[in-house]
Amino acid sequence: MYNMEKSPITPLGDKVIIRPIEDEEETYGNIIIPDMGKERPEMGTVLAVGPGRINGNGTLIPNKIKEGQVILVPKFGAQTVTVDRETFIIASENDVLGILNREENE
Repeated sequence: MYNMEKSPITPLGDKVIIRPIEDEEETYGNIIIPDMGKERPEMGTVLAVGPGRINGNGTLIPNKIKEGQVILVPKFGAQTVTVDRETFIIASENDVLGILNREENE
């Protein structure tokens, strides 16, 4: 098991590493993620963030997502990997649906 601050994967480019939040934890304040079967997005905590993407001019555009934020990603839009029996999600910043507005995220 890895602690919350450490990711076993180093993301490249605009990728982010996410630790999924278990189903029983998917209610935050007024935000409830409905159970819509396969269409339901994943919620998780960002463990690591890549440096960003390179635009057409060769300029690095840093990621806006930060470590520790709780985000939503599409269920089938990101890659799920298992490292040492722990599941992680790898997603591009463009795949992220949104950042939950919580005090910890600001």
